[in-house]
Amino acid sequence: MPEPPPFSPTVMLLTVGRVWEAGFAEGLKPLGLTTRKYGLLGHIRATPGISFSELARRSRITVQSAHTAVAGFVDAGFVDDTTAHAGSASTLRVTAAGEELLARAAEVVTRLDAEFAPQYPELTEALRAVMTRMAAGGP
Repeated sequence: MPEPPPFSPTVMLLTVGRVWEAGFAEGLKPLGLTTRKYGLLGHIRATPGISFSELARRSRITVQSAHTAVAGFVDAGFVDDTTAHAGSASTLRVTAAGEELLARAAEVVTRLDAEFAPQYPELTEALRAVMTRMAAGGP
């Protein structure tokens, strides 16, 4: 029997991330959201007035993709684009309907967290410690 490959934290984090992202995507599906759309809507809420170029940069997508996604949000009533005309900067903000959608998505996150944390308390605490250190500017 061949030796198993050496443990890789990189591969392990990618694997765990994919598994939980799949669960998150499944939970968002009934809301009409994808993980990417959830992130975009969250960026718009966190930064009212965000530009398309900044939204695309933060989301690691093209500006054209950001425009397409936001147009869908505007059509669905989740985002207002108060200066949406050619040649001018847009001012994006989440509407009340968008806030409601994000609240429903937060319920999905809460449910997943409630499932994950008790199953993997050591990993949960390790992630909390790393994120706390990163937020404080540590390595």
